[in-house]
Amino acid sequence: MKAVIRRKYGPPETLSVAEIEKPMMKEDEVFIKVHATTVNRTDCAIVTGKPFIMRLFLGLFKPRQIVPGTDFAGQILAVGKGVTNFRINDRVFGFGDDGIQSQAQFMSHPVKKAIAHMPNKMSYEHAVASLEGAHYAFNFINKVNVAPGQKVMVNGATGAIGSAMIQLLTYYGARVTATCNTKNVTLIKSLGVARIIDYKKEDFTKDSEKYDFVFDAVGKSTFGKCKRLLKKRGVYISSELGPWVQNPFLALITPLIGGKKVKFPLPTNIMRSIEFVKKMIAEDVFRPVIDKTYALDEVAEAYKYVCSGNKTGNVILSMS
Repeated sequence: MKAVIRRKYGPPETLSVAEIEKPMMKEDEVFIKVHATTVNRTDCAIVTGKPFIMRLFLGLFKPRQIVPGTDFAGQILAVGKGVTNFRINDRVFGFGDDGIQSQAQFMSHPVKKAIAHMPNKMSYEHAVASLEGAHYAFNFINKVNVAPGQKVMVNGATGAIGSAMIQLLTYYGARVTATCNTKNVTLIKSLGVARIIDYKKEDFTKDSEKYDFVFDAVGKSTFGKCKRLLKKRGVYISSELGPWVQNPFLALITPLIGGKKVKFPLPTNIMRSIEFVKKMIAEDVFRPVIDKTYALDEVAEAYKYVCSGNKTGNVILSMS
């Protein structure tokens, strides 16, 4: 089968497409023909090995898995003897932020991990684009109690996490102010935001409004810069550790001090995220944003584009 491979950490140029053996399926696994996957921020961290802390989980000096990929949408071709909840020809999708070797034509996946039946009448591309960003967005919101009418600032609304987060917050009835670049103002308005700040024209941290929550979906700001935006007991959450790896530490100490605080999302329950986004899709209140689709042989170009930080929503890697 064809698969994306790399044998060392590095830039997108270290990636290539090669013929390798199909994976062996275990009794508690399903064997899947992959139709689509995404190239996302998590994938970029896994391929580059940056930040360095990622290597504690992926392999200190070189990656333990040569095939990258964290999500998939595809069709089951075979089921293990111990599998009872999936059948041959089922259309399925799943996600694993520690790497599941999905950037290949075929893969095996344990049914005890995050895998679910795809929403009815949804394309493979739209299904896989409903996973990574929505999962992280959902785990921001799980850390707080968002009530109807509360004010939320979302920094980085055009990414996979930010575009999903806006839709989830709107679903909960929050009043969302979002930052985005000039070219995406119309798109972000269509997702239900109350107000947009074009970061190309103004600094959102100088905004005069006060918010119950500031969600930094791109991790490009800090609690220190955003603190003035928060109400007396407001909460700041970032998708990143912070430039000095300070966010986990602040999440421990700010609740002890009182007042404005930091929370740090540890997104461990992926199946809960998948079931929730499936519910939103069934209710027709969630649609993933897709920027570009690349062929498998164009994988290095896809990674370059994502690593540049210029993507809007999701970038698809198609196996078709």
